[in-house]
Amino acid sequence: MVPRQTPVEPQPKSQPEIPAKKTNQRKGKPAKQKSKAQYPPPPISDSNVPLITPVGDPWPRPYLIEDGLRRVAPYHFTYNTYCKERWRNRPLIDIFEAEFRDRPLEYYRNSMERGTIYVNGKCVGPEYIVRNGDLVSHTLHRHEPPVCADPVGVIHEDEDMIVINKPAGVPVHPAGRYNFNSVIEIMKAERGPQFMPYPCNRLDRLTSGIMFIAKNVPAAIALGEKIMQRTVRKEYLARVNGRFPDGEVVCDQPILQISPKLGLNRVRANGKTARTVFKRLAYYPPADEAASSAGNGQSGKSSGKEEKKGYSIVRCLPVTGRTHQLRVHLQFLGHPIQNDPIYANRRVWGFELGQDDADGTLNTDEDVISRLSRMGKQDVAEAVAYYDAMVDKYEEKRAEKMTGELCDVCETPLYSDPGDHELSLWLHSLRYEDADGSWAYVSPLPQWALPPEGMSGPISVGGMEDLVEAVKDQNPEIS
Repeated sequence: MVPRQTPVEPQPKSQPEIPAKKTNQRKGKPAKQKSKAQYPPPPISDSNVPLITPVGDPWPRPYLIEDGLRRVAPYHFTYNTYCKERWRNRPLIDIFEAEFRDRPLEYYRNSMERGTIYVNGKCVGPEYIVRNGDLVSHTLHRHEPPVCADPVGVIHEDEDMIVINKPAGVPVHPAGRYNFNSVIEIMKAERGPQFMPYPCNRLDRLTSGIMFIAKNVPAAIALGEKIMQRTVRKEYLARVNGRFPDGEVVCDQPILQISPKLGLNRVRANGKTARTVFKRLAYYPPADEAASSAGNGQSGKSSGKEEKKGYSIVRCLPVTGRTHQLRVHLQFLGHPIQNDPIYANRRVWGFELGQDDADGTLNTDEDVISRLSRMGKQDVAEAVAYYDAMVDKYEEKRAEKMTGELCDVCETPLYSDPGDHELSLWLHSLRYEDADGSWAYVSPLPQWALPPEGMSGPISVGGMEDLVEAVKDQNPEIS
């Protein structure tokens, strides 16, 4: 569903406990409900008033920091949505069978019979015919995926704006299976329930770095207009495969979305105009070759032989703002982001990874989409994990990564903790500055951008003058 979400949770203790687990060996047996359940579902109402919790949502937030992860104690939660046109005059069970396939049909039938799926606040049963105007509600025991426990760093704060350093792996807004484990909710938990954040720019879940959180609507609108007018310069850092070319590299290749379902993009002549300026900050050869390489991390001339070996830290100035622009342009140049689950995946793009394939002769759009669809469950999960819109599908597809245990309260299969590839992408929002020089903010370099052990290299980044100079004639608005 895509309903307005209303938690149905009594206030938890400040140090909530994660419910006990049990193994799959007991699957099929009736779940024993503990008499001292921490999170009891609400009673079924006899009126037409929708069921909601009196306290609104749990406070303080049920966080637990453990093993470098921020966990959320499972809690009961109600999804509410009004009848959609395609649901009219259909049995309730048919709607759930057709549209909500992440759980077995028997789960939905049982939930309707015992009243945790209900209509207009009443237990109506699975054969109820849904009518226009009906409010369908589903109360369930919600399990959020853990995220990185790194704090939301504050780079600058004044009466109108907070400039933060977003941790990798944490979504900005509640989405899919993420609710309290989102930047917005974490900041609310730290600043109190009265805090109303207004994000001014967006970073994908796996991307880290600078974000602007306005404290009021006028401040959010003012910065949003500057970003839309392209008078705000943005710089990113990326860690890419191989030795990136010398000097400033301007990529003007247009970008086309070839799969709306997956949010998949590639360079295409009939795509939308896009422009990015790149410049190598450092190159690090493979460890076994580092001893014989002069000037670790420096910009000496390339012989061409090592272009695919080792990795480079690359500065990126996106002049336009197309979806996945940096990732797609880096892939086209033959230097995709090293741990990119889509654009550095040879099982999707072939050995050349889409390099110099603007006309799609090496890999047609159909080939790329077909390869992705034929991949095994685990590979698909890793490939689509990046897309916020695919979070639900991602969790469904990675079934083989479950721990083999069930929740003691709701018997939901439990997943193992996320791996490193699910928590970060080596792409970092490093800097934002106004083109008129009135303000500028720089975030710390992430660990993956620093010189590896035993090698020397830059630990800071200079100004953006060289990057801006490369496109000042075509894009005077940023100069």
